[in-house]
Amino acid sequence: MAHLPGHKNAQTKQLMSQPNSVAPQDPDPLGLQADIGHERAVKDTCSNPPSTQGWQISNQARFVQQVRVHGSCSIDLFDSTRRSTRDPNLIAPHRPSTMQPLEHPFRGYRSPVLAPPVDLTLIGWHLRERDNQVYMAKLSEQAERYDEMVNFMKEVAKLGVELTVEERNLLSVAYKNVIGARRASWRIVSSIEQKEENKGNSAQVDKIKAYRQKIEAELSDVCSDILAVLDQYLIPSAEAGESKVFYYKMKGDYHRYLAEFAAGDKRKEAASSAHDAYKHATDIAQTELAPTHPIRLGLALNFSVFYYEILNSPDRACHLAKQAFDDAIAELDTLSEESYKDSTLIMQLLRDNLTLWTTDLQDGDKAEEAKEAETEEAK
Repeated sequence: MAHLPGHKNAQTKQLMSQPNSVAPQDPDPLGLQADIGHERAVKDTCSNPPSTQGWQISNQARFVQQVRVHGSCSIDLFDSTRRSTRDPNLIAPHRPSTMQPLEHPFRGYRSPVLAPPVDLTLIGWHLRERDNQVYMAKLSEQAERYDEMVNFMKEVAKLGVELTVEERNLLSVAYKNVIGARRASWRIVSSIEQKEENKGNSAQVDKIKAYRQKIEAELSDVCSDILAVLDQYLIPSAEAGESKVFYYKMKGDYHRYLAEFAAGDKRKEAASSAHDAYKHATDIAQTELAPTHPIRLGLALNFSVFYYEILNSPDRACHLAKQAFDDAIAELDTLSEESYKDSTLIMQLLRDNLTLWTTDLQDGDKAEEAKEAETEEAK
């Protein structure tokens, strides 16, 4: 193996020790121009490798060049990701590199042409794209354009990586607003339809029914969309127990929304899927999350609502809600300051539901007793 001349080794050390320069001003805060430049760089160095005639880029030099390019473009991105988890308003802008092209240090020496072990340029592009989508989702939320917010967060989910807490919450908020508006519309239209039926206005009922079915089609599309994202991307990429509980709870919620307006076999299928998802989330939560954890409490709240509204089982709903409330009260001293507000709010909702459902059960028992007394008198 030939030894490199001394001046070549010195040149290599000098090039590798040069610090990356960063532009003092950022003319392109979203990094769109940098994205185009890096796409070209990938095509130039990977898609079209140089021929064996003339000099060739060795594996070592090529990898060093990618590390340098990636280091000048991505360090701020990693830092901003860690910071934005704590403060969603703090987003570090991308700063494109002004580094000059790296001169090949081994010119004139043959070396095997191998693919680099990791394409760091491509990774950097994914990170920038992810940050851009998250930023646009936040912007859409401020503008209350939740349909577009859903689209931005879907692109993040489709990257196939585990979402941060901030990204997870953005996804949930986006879909919750999109589905929430349609659920409210469905309830209003269904109530009007019932009133018109009681009045005997058949002509109006037909119009209302057609409009209700249109809303139901939109509800079905939204639920099917998020359920597909959960099954294909979010649940398979979830590693932390908290993430798994969050996504299975979300899966149960959207199957429950389908069961709210479905009928016949479709309702049974949606209810069964919702129950399975809630049960799976509960099994994980009992081993991975504390009783005071807001996600575990929220799961118990929604699961109990499912028992009450979908399965018409107030006894099981009350038992589940009371058990979750009592478990949280027993460990209230261990509640962290970060989750104190969320946890106590959900505990209040659990107690409110318990009060309402217990009253309904007592009224139902009284009505049943009165009905039995009337039956005995009739005999």
